[in-house]
Amino acid sequence: NMGILEKISEIEKEISRTQKNKATEYHLGLLKAKLAKYRAQLLEPSKSAGAKGEGFDVMKSGDARVALIGFPSVGKSTFLSLMTSTASEAASYEFTTLTCIPGVIEYKGANIQLLDLPGIIEGASQGKGRGRQVIAVARTADVVIMMLDATKGEVQRVLLEKELESVGIRLNVSKPNIYFKPKKGGGLSYNSTVPLTQCSEKLVQLILHEYKIFNAEVLFREDSTPDEFIDVIVGNRVYLNCVYVYNKIDQISMEEVDRLARRPHSVVISCGMKLNLDYLLERLWEYLALICIYTKKRGERPDFSDGIIMRRGASVEHVCHRVHRTLVSQFKYALVWGTSTKYSPQRVGLTHIMEHEDVIQIVKK
Repeated sequence: NMGILEKISEIEKEISRTQKNKATEYHLGLLKAKLAKYRAQLLEPSKSAGAKGEGFDVMKSGDARVALIGFPSVGKSTFLSLMTSTASEAASYEFTTLTCIPGVIEYKGANIQLLDLPGIIEGASQGKGRGRQVIAVARTADVVIMMLDATKGEVQRVLLEKELESVGIRLNVSKPNIYFKPKKGGGLSYNSTVPLTQCSEKLVQLILHEYKIFNAEVLFREDSTPDEFIDVIVGNRVYLNCVYVYNKIDQISMEEVDRLARRPHSVVISCGMKLNLDYLLERLWEYLALICIYTKKRGERPDFSDGIIMRRGASVEHVCHRVHRTLVSQFKYALVWGTSTKYSPQRVGLTHIMEHEDVIQIVKK
Protein backbone atom coordinates (compact mmCIF):
# COMPACT_ATOMS: atom_id res chain seq x y z
CA ASN A 1 0.00 0.00 0.00
CA MET A 2 2.78 2.39 0.96
CA GLY A 3 4.42 1.90 -2.42
CA ILE A 4 1.28 3.16 -4.17
CA LEU A 5 0.98 6.15 -1.83
CA GLU A 6 4.56 7.14 -2.56
CA LYS A 7 3.95 6.84 -6.30
CA ILE A 8 0.82 8.99 -5.98
CA SER A 9 2.61 11.75 -4.09
CA GLU A 10 5.50 11.64 -6.59
CA ILE A 11 3.08 12.13 -9.47
CA GLU A 12 1.19 14.89 -7.66
CA LYS A 13 4.47 16.72 -7.05
CA GLU A 14 5.45 16.35 -10.68
CA ILE A 15 2.07 17.66 -11.87
CA SER A 16 2.43 20.76 -9.69
CA ARG A 17 6.03 21.28 -10.92
CA THR A 18 5.14 21.01 -14.59
CA GLN A 19 4.40 24.35 -16.23
CA LYS A 20 1.37 24.29 -18.43
CA ASN A 21 2.09 24.94 -22.07
CA LYS A 22 1.53 23.26 -25.41
CA ALA A 23 4.66 21.13 -25.12
CA THR A 24 3.77 19.62 -21.75
CA GLU A 25 0.11 18.74 -22.29
CA TYR A 26 0.89 15.15 -23.30
CA HIS A 27 3.13 14.79 -20.30
CA LEU A 28 0.40 16.11 -17.99
CA GLY A 29 -2.23 13.92 -19.59
CA LEU A 30 -0.11 10.84 -19.01
CA LEU A 31 0.63 11.79 -15.42
CA LYS A 32 -3.07 12.24 -14.76
CA ALA A 33 -3.82 8.84 -16.27
CA LYS A 34 -1.17 7.21 -14.06
CA LEU A 35 -2.55 9.04 -11.04
CA ALA A 36 -6.09 7.84 -11.71
CA LYS A 37 -4.77 4.30 -12.11
CA TYR A 38 -2.95 4.25 -8.77
CA ARG A 39 -5.87 5.88 -6.98
CA ALA A 40 -8.16 3.15 -8.29
CA GLN A 41 -5.75 0.54 -6.89
CA LEU A 42 -5.87 2.20 -3.48
CA LEU A 43 -9.65 2.07 -3.36
CA GLU A 44 -9.94 -1.51 -4.49
CA PRO A 45 -10.04 -3.48 -1.26
CA SER A 46 -7.22 -5.99 -0.91
CA LYS A 47 -8.06 -9.41 -2.27
CA SER A 48 -6.95 -11.21 0.91
CA ALA A 49 -9.54 -12.95 3.06
CA GLY A 50 -8.94 -10.80 6.13
CA ALA A 51 -10.30 -7.69 4.48
CA LYS A 52 -13.88 -8.95 4.30
CA GLY A 53 -15.92 -8.06 7.38
CA GLU A 54 -14.94 -4.42 7.23
CA GLY A 55 -17.48 -2.13 5.58
CA PHE A 56 -20.68 -0.94 7.17
CA ASP A 57 -23.30 -1.65 4.60
CA VAL A 58 -26.52 0.02 5.46
CA MET A 59 -29.75 -1.50 4.21
CA LYS A 60 -31.23 0.73 1.58
CA SER A 61 -34.65 1.65 2.83
CA GLY A 62 -37.18 4.33 2.08
CA ASP A 63 -37.68 6.06 -1.23
CA ALA A 64 -34.37 7.84 -1.55
CA ARG A 65 -31.03 8.01 0.16
CA VAL A 66 -29.13 11.14 1.16
CA ALA A 67 -25.54 11.02 2.38
CA LEU A 68 -24.52 13.61 4.94
CA ILE A 69 -20.82 14.35 4.87
CA GLY A 70 -18.66 16.96 6.47
CA PHE A 71 -15.79 17.47 8.85
CA PRO A 72 -16.12 16.52 12.51
CA SER A 73 -18.15 18.91 14.67
CA VAL A 74 -19.85 20.93 11.94
CA GLY A 75 -23.23 19.94 13.37
CA LYS A 76 -24.14 16.86 11.34
CA SER A 77 -25.39 14.91 14.34
CA THR A 78 -27.43 17.84 15.62
CA PHE A 79 -28.91 18.22 12.15
CA LEU A 80 -29.76 14.53 12.05
CA SER A 81 -31.52 14.59 15.39
CA LEU A 82 -33.49 17.72 14.39
CA MET A 83 -34.57 16.29 11.03
CA THR A 84 -35.22 12.70 12.01
CA SER A 85 -36.13 10.77 15.09
CA THR A 86 -32.61 9.33 15.39
CA ALA A 87 -30.42 10.45 18.24
CA SER A 88 -26.86 10.45 16.98
CA GLU A 89 -24.33 10.63 19.79
CA ALA A 90 -23.26 14.27 19.52
CA ALA A 91 -20.39 15.94 21.33
CA SER A 92 -18.29 19.00 20.81
CA TYR A 93 -15.06 17.15 20.14
CA GLU A 94 -13.96 15.42 16.95
CA PHE A 95 -14.84 11.86 15.85
CA THR A 96 -17.95 11.23 17.86
CA THR A 97 -19.88 9.39 15.20
CA LEU A 98 -17.92 6.26 14.48
CA THR A 99 -20.35 4.12 12.56
CA CYS A 100 -22.90 5.00 9.97
CA ILE A 101 -26.21 6.02 11.48
CA PRO A 102 -29.26 6.03 9.23
CA GLY A 103 -32.16 8.29 10.10
CA VAL A 104 -35.39 8.80 8.20
CA ILE A 105 -36.89 12.14 7.24
CA GLU A 106 -40.60 11.94 6.56
CA TYR A 107 -41.52 14.61 4.06
CA LYS A 108 -44.47 14.93 1.66
CA GLY A 109 -45.31 11.29 2.26
CA ALA A 110 -41.84 10.08 1.31
CA ASN A 111 -39.33 8.36 3.55
CA ILE A 112 -35.94 9.83 2.83
CA GLN A 113 -33.09 7.87 4.37
CA LEU A 114 -30.45 10.21 5.74
CA LEU A 115 -27.05 8.68 6.37
CA ASP A 116 -24.79 10.46 8.79
CA LEU A 117 -21.38 9.33 7.59
CA PRO A 118 -18.58 9.68 10.10
CA GLY A 119 -16.75 12.95 9.75
CA ILE A 120 -14.48 12.35 6.81
CA ILE A 121 -10.98 13.30 7.76
CA GLU A 122 -8.40 14.45 5.31
CA GLY A 123 -6.72 11.43 3.92
CA ALA A 124 -9.72 9.18 3.42
CA SER A 125 -8.67 8.89 -0.21
CA GLN A 126 -5.37 7.44 0.96
CA GLY A 127 -7.22 4.64 2.69
CA LYS A 128 -6.71 6.27 6.11
CA GLY A 129 -9.22 5.87 8.90
CA ARG A 130 -12.52 4.41 7.83
CA GLY A 131 -12.51 6.68 4.82
CA ARG A 132 -12.87 3.88 2.33
CA GLN A 133 -16.10 2.53 3.76
CA VAL A 134 -17.50 6.03 4.18
CA ILE A 135 -16.90 6.59 0.50
CA ALA A 136 -18.39 3.26 -0.54
CA VAL A 137 -21.64 4.20 1.20
CA ALA A 138 -21.61 7.74 -0.18
CA ARG A 139 -21.45 6.32 -3.69
CA THR A 140 -24.83 4.61 -3.26
CA ALA A 141 -26.62 7.83 -2.29
CA ASP A 142 -28.96 9.78 -4.56
CA VAL A 143 -27.90 13.19 -3.25
CA VAL A 144 -25.06 14.38 -1.06
CA ILE A 145 -25.50 17.03 1.60
CA MET A 146 -22.15 18.59 2.39
CA MET A 147 -22.32 20.18 5.83
CA LEU A 148 -19.94 23.10 6.19
CA ASP A 149 -19.13 25.39 9.06
CA ALA A 150 -20.05 28.90 7.90
CA THR A 151 -17.50 30.41 10.29
CA LYS A 152 -14.62 28.55 8.63
CA GLY A 153 -14.80 30.19 5.19
CA GLU A 154 -14.14 28.06 2.12
CA VAL A 155 -11.43 25.77 3.51
CA GLN A 156 -13.66 22.82 4.32
CA ARG A 157 -15.52 22.86 1.03
CA VAL A 158 -12.33 22.84 -1.02
CA LEU A 159 -10.81 19.99 1.02
CA LEU A 160 -13.93 17.83 0.86
CA GLU A 161 -14.42 18.38 -2.86
CA LYS A 162 -10.82 17.39 -3.49
CA GLU A 163 -11.24 14.35 -1.29
CA LEU A 164 -14.36 13.20 -3.16
CA GLU A 165 -12.78 14.01 -6.54
CA SER A 166 -9.90 11.69 -5.81
CA VAL A 167 -12.18 8.76 -5.01
CA GLY A 168 -14.20 9.15 -8.16
CA ILE A 169 -17.22 11.07 -6.90
CA ARG A 170 -18.10 14.04 -9.10
CA LEU A 171 -20.44 16.69 -7.71
CA ASN A 172 -23.03 18.67 -9.66
CA VAL A 173 -21.61 17.80 -13.07
CA SER A 174 -23.07 15.53 -15.68
CA LYS A 175 -21.33 12.54 -17.15
CA PRO A 176 -18.93 13.49 -19.97
CA ASN A 177 -20.58 12.96 -23.34
CA ILE A 178 -17.95 10.62 -24.76
CA TYR A 179 -18.69 7.29 -26.43
CA PHE A 180 -15.97 4.79 -25.55
CA LYS A 181 -15.88 1.10 -26.42
CA PRO A 182 -12.85 -1.21 -26.17
CA LYS A 183 -12.64 -3.72 -29.03
CA LYS A 184 -10.84 -6.96 -29.89
CA GLY A 185 -8.85 -5.52 -32.78
CA GLY A 186 -8.64 -2.82 -35.42
CA GLY A 187 -6.60 -0.23 -33.56
CA LEU A 188 -7.99 3.11 -32.40
CA SER A 189 -10.89 4.71 -34.22
CA TYR A 190 -11.09 8.32 -33.04
CA ASN A 191 -13.75 10.89 -33.94
CA SER A 192 -15.35 14.01 -32.58
CA THR A 193 -18.55 15.87 -33.41
CA VAL A 194 -17.23 19.19 -32.02
CA PRO A 195 -13.84 20.93 -32.32
CA LEU A 196 -11.64 19.77 -29.41
CA THR A 197 -9.40 22.29 -27.70
CA GLN A 198 -8.14 20.14 -24.80
CA CYS A 199 -7.74 16.59 -26.12
CA SER A 200 -5.98 15.44 -29.27
CA GLU A 201 -5.84 12.05 -30.96
CA LYS A 202 -2.26 11.56 -29.82
CA LEU A 203 -3.11 12.35 -26.20
CA VAL A 204 -6.12 10.02 -26.29
CA GLN A 205 -3.89 7.26 -27.63
CA LEU A 206 -1.24 7.83 -24.96
CA ILE A 207 -3.81 7.76 -22.18
CA LEU A 208 -5.34 4.55 -23.54
CA HIS A 209 -1.91 2.92 -23.74
CA GLU A 210 -1.41 3.71 -20.06
CA TYR A 211 -4.46 1.48 -19.45
CA LYS A 212 -3.12 -1.18 -21.85
CA ILE A 213 -5.96 -0.49 -24.30
CA PHE A 214 -4.84 -0.58 -27.93
CA ASN A 215 -8.10 -1.21 -29.78
CA ALA A 216 -11.10 1.01 -29.12
CA GLU A 217 -13.73 3.29 -30.55
CA VAL A 218 -13.71 6.81 -29.15
CA LEU A 219 -16.21 9.51 -30.08
CA PHE A 220 -16.15 12.91 -28.39
CA ARG A 221 -19.55 14.61 -28.43
CA GLU A 222 -18.36 17.60 -26.39
CA ASP A 223 -15.12 19.49 -25.81
CA SER A 224 -13.89 17.42 -22.87
CA THR A 225 -10.73 17.64 -20.79
CA PRO A 226 -8.20 14.81 -20.45
CA ASP A 227 -9.51 14.29 -16.90
CA GLU A 228 -13.04 13.72 -18.17
CA PHE A 229 -11.76 11.28 -20.77
CA ILE A 230 -9.92 9.35 -18.04
CA ASP A 231 -13.16 9.25 -16.02
CA VAL A 232 -14.90 7.62 -18.98
CA ILE A 233 -12.20 4.95 -19.38
CA VAL A 234 -12.07 4.13 -15.69
CA GLY A 235 -15.83 3.93 -15.80
CA ASN A 236 -16.64 3.61 -12.10
CA ARG A 237 -17.23 7.30 -11.52
CA VAL A 238 -20.35 8.41 -9.70
CA TYR A 239 -22.06 11.66 -10.64
CA LEU A 240 -24.08 13.02 -7.72
CA ASN A 241 -26.08 16.12 -6.99
CA CYS A 242 -24.75 17.93 -3.97
CA VAL A 243 -26.29 20.58 -1.73
CA TYR A 244 -23.76 22.66 0.19
CA VAL A 245 -25.26 23.42 3.58
CA TYR A 246 -23.59 26.17 5.60
CA ASN A 247 -24.41 25.67 9.28
CA LYS A 248 -23.86 28.07 12.23
CA ILE A 249 -24.95 31.19 10.33
CA ASP A 250 -25.96 32.74 13.65
CA GLN A 251 -22.23 33.27 14.26
CA ILE A 252 -21.40 35.30 11.13
CA SER A 253 -22.38 38.68 9.72
CA MET A 254 -25.53 39.26 7.69
CA GLU A 255 -23.47 40.20 4.60
CA GLU A 256 -21.59 36.93 4.81
CA VAL A 257 -24.85 34.95 5.16
CA ASP A 258 -26.20 36.72 2.09
CA ARG A 259 -23.04 35.97 0.09
CA LEU A 260 -23.11 32.25 0.99
CA ALA A 261 -26.83 31.92 0.32
CA ARG A 262 -26.42 33.27 -3.22
CA ARG A 263 -23.81 30.69 -4.22
CA PRO A 264 -25.01 27.93 -6.56
CA HIS A 265 -26.34 24.75 -4.88
CA SER A 266 -25.98 26.36 -1.45
CA VAL A 267 -28.35 26.65 1.51
CA VAL A 268 -27.61 28.46 4.78
CA ILE A 269 -28.98 27.12 8.07
CA SER A 270 -28.46 27.19 11.79
CA CYS A 271 -29.12 23.97 13.69
CA GLY A 272 -28.56 25.69 17.01
CA MET A 273 -31.31 28.25 16.35
CA LYS A 274 -33.35 26.03 13.98
CA LEU A 275 -33.15 28.55 11.12
CA ASN A 276 -34.10 27.80 7.50
CA LEU A 277 -34.42 24.03 7.94
CA ASP A 278 -37.78 23.89 6.13
CA TYR A 279 -36.26 25.60 3.08
CA LEU A 280 -33.46 23.05 3.08
CA LEU A 281 -36.04 20.26 2.95
CA GLU A 282 -37.77 21.90 -0.01
CA ARG A 283 -34.47 22.17 -1.89
CA LEU A 284 -33.63 18.56 -1.04
CA TRP A 285 -36.98 17.42 -2.45
CA GLU A 286 -36.20 19.25 -5.72
CA TYR A 287 -32.76 17.65 -5.95
CA LEU A 288 -34.14 14.17 -5.29
CA ALA A 289 -36.71 14.67 -8.05
CA LEU A 290 -39.41 12.62 -6.29
CA ILE A 291 -43.11 12.64 -7.06
CA CYS A 292 -46.03 11.23 -5.15
CA ILE A 293 -48.78 9.31 -6.98
CA TYR A 294 -52.13 8.19 -5.54
CA THR A 295 -54.08 5.14 -6.61
CA LYS A 296 -57.80 4.70 -6.74
CA LYS A 297 -60.10 1.72 -7.11
CA ARG A 298 -63.09 1.79 -9.41
CA GLY A 299 -66.06 3.63 -7.92
CA GLU A 300 -64.14 4.63 -4.80
CA ARG A 301 -62.40 7.81 -3.69
CA PRO A 302 -58.61 8.01 -4.15
CA ASP A 303 -56.55 6.87 -1.19
CA PHE A 304 -54.68 10.06 -0.26
CA SER A 305 -53.28 8.58 2.95
CA ASP A 306 -50.91 6.24 1.14
CA GLY A 307 -49.15 7.55 -1.94
CA ILE A 308 -46.59 5.76 -4.08
CA ILE A 309 -43.29 7.65 -4.20
CA MET A 310 -41.61 7.49 -7.60
CA ARG A 311 -38.77 9.22 -9.45
CA ARG A 312 -39.64 12.13 -11.69
CA GLY A 313 -40.17 10.81 -15.21
CA ALA A 314 -41.82 7.58 -14.03
CA SER A 315 -44.33 6.07 -16.47
CA VAL A 316 -47.60 4.22 -15.89
CA GLU A 317 -45.64 1.01 -16.38
CA HIS A 318 -43.36 1.88 -13.45
CA VAL A 319 -46.43 2.48 -11.29
CA CYS A 320 -47.84 -0.92 -12.29
CA HIS A 321 -44.62 -2.63 -11.26
CA ARG A 322 -44.77 -0.92 -7.89
CA VAL A 323 -48.38 -1.98 -7.28
CA HIS A 324 -47.88 -5.61 -8.29
CA ARG A 325 -45.36 -7.35 -10.52
CA THR A 326 -47.99 -9.23 -12.56
CA LEU A 327 -50.08 -6.13 -13.24
CA VAL A 328 -48.42 -5.16 -16.53
CA SER A 329 -49.39 -8.45 -18.20
CA GLN A 330 -53.07 -7.86 -17.33
CA PHE A 331 -53.01 -4.13 -18.10
CA LYS A 332 -55.74 -2.81 -20.42
CA TYR A 333 -55.57 0.95 -19.86
CA ALA A 334 -55.33 3.44 -17.02
CA LEU A 335 -57.37 6.48 -16.10
CA VAL A 336 -55.31 9.40 -14.83
CA TRP A 337 -56.40 12.59 -13.09
CA GLY A 338 -53.90 15.40 -12.56
CA THR A 339 -51.43 17.77 -14.17
CA SER A 340 -49.95 15.22 -16.56
CA THR A 341 -53.20 14.91 -18.51
CA LYS A 342 -54.96 17.15 -21.01
CA TYR A 343 -58.33 16.51 -19.35
CA SER A 344 -59.33 14.51 -16.28
CA PRO A 345 -59.68 11.63 -16.33
CA GLN A 346 -57.70 10.74 -19.42
CA ARG A 347 -57.31 7.21 -20.79
CA VAL A 348 -53.61 6.45 -21.10
CA GLY A 349 -51.30 3.57 -21.95
CA LEU A 350 -48.20 2.19 -20.26
CA THR A 351 -45.84 4.83 -21.64
CA HIS A 352 -47.70 7.85 -20.20
CA ILE A 353 -45.39 9.88 -17.91
CA MET A 354 -46.86 10.65 -14.48
CA GLU A 355 -46.51 13.89 -12.54
CA HIS A 356 -46.52 14.86 -8.85
CA GLU A 357 -49.86 14.17 -7.09
CA ASP A 358 -51.53 12.50 -10.06
CA VAL A 359 -54.26 9.98 -9.30
CA ILE A 360 -54.32 6.73 -11.28
CA GLN A 361 -56.90 3.99 -11.71
CA ILE A 362 -55.64 0.87 -13.50
CA VAL A 363 -58.14 -1.11 -15.56
CA LYS A 364 -57.30 -4.77 -16.19
CA LYS A 365 -58.17 -6.87 -19.22
